[in-house]
Amino acid sequence: MLDPLHLRTFVAITEVKSFSEAGRQLGLSQSSVSEHVKRLEQFAGHKLFLRDTHSNSLTEHGQAMLEFARSILDANARAKRHFSQATKRRRFLFGACEDLAIGWLRDIIRDFTQSHPDVDLDFTIALSRKLTEMFDEGRLDMVLCKRWPDGDRGQLVFRDQIVWTAATKEPVFRHDEAQLVLYPPPSITRFMALTALEREGAPWRIACTSGDLNGLATATGIGLGMMAHSSTLIPPGLQPCDPDPRLPELGLIEFVLLQKKTGDRKLLAEMSAAIYARSDRSAALAPRRDRA
Repeated sequence: MLDPLHLRTFVAITEVKSFSEAGRQLGLSQSSVSEHVKRLEQFAGHKLFLRDTHSNSLTEHGQAMLEFARSILDANARAKRHFSQATKRRRFLFGACEDLAIGWLRDIIRDFTQSHPDVDLDFTIALSRKLTEMFDEGRLDMVLCKRWPDGDRGQLVFRDQIVWTAATKEPVFRHDEAQLVLYPPPSITRFMALTALEREGAPWRIACTSGDLNGLATATGIGLGMMAHSSTLIPPGLQPCDPDPRLPELGLIEFVLLQKKTGDRKLLAEMSAAIYARSDRSAALAPRRDRA
């Protein structure tokens, strides 16, 4: 193995063009400097310097060793910086459903990262079922996600009405079938939409399925179908459909917080306080929202 100490001596010799001066700068004896070079030459199996009374020039193999030496010493320095900084930093593993991540949480996330430069925020965006699975596996410290109304898991943040949305206020039907744009299973809003339609005996067809909100909003925006979505989190360019006897009401959904009991209490408290404050501001603008 190449010893970083030997490599550092070798690089110093090439920079000052002198064995003795390199030893002086590194605090090494002349014999130690020579021994370090000897060990590198044994590793390489070739002479690294052409030495005479006036200069110490590199051989072809010496030039190659210099490239390796600089690369290895640089990698060692970067590794040292990384791990020395890592010991001073904390990680906060936060997950949220995409409905909230795109706009609702924007200021909260920005303010959190700015006010906690010593914290690495790992932000996961996924379907609520996936987030709760990750939380149960210990892979997230906090989750902001959806649950069924009157569920018993998590701390309630706010309730919201699920509505049919489309590119225009006109519901999207083709051949008397409701055209749907849905998340893949398991999705709470997908289940709510299909259950409501089946309960009313309304014909339906899935026109588009996408695993991310941008895909759903794009498909809905170009008129492929209707998306069941939280009424106060409707993506730009979409709007609630007008009431239609063919479209059943979808009911309420709840957004809740899950918090790891063994997590960093200070970070959990600050993030949850910011989330509740954001909910309160939204509730003031939308009185139909209901906080428990």
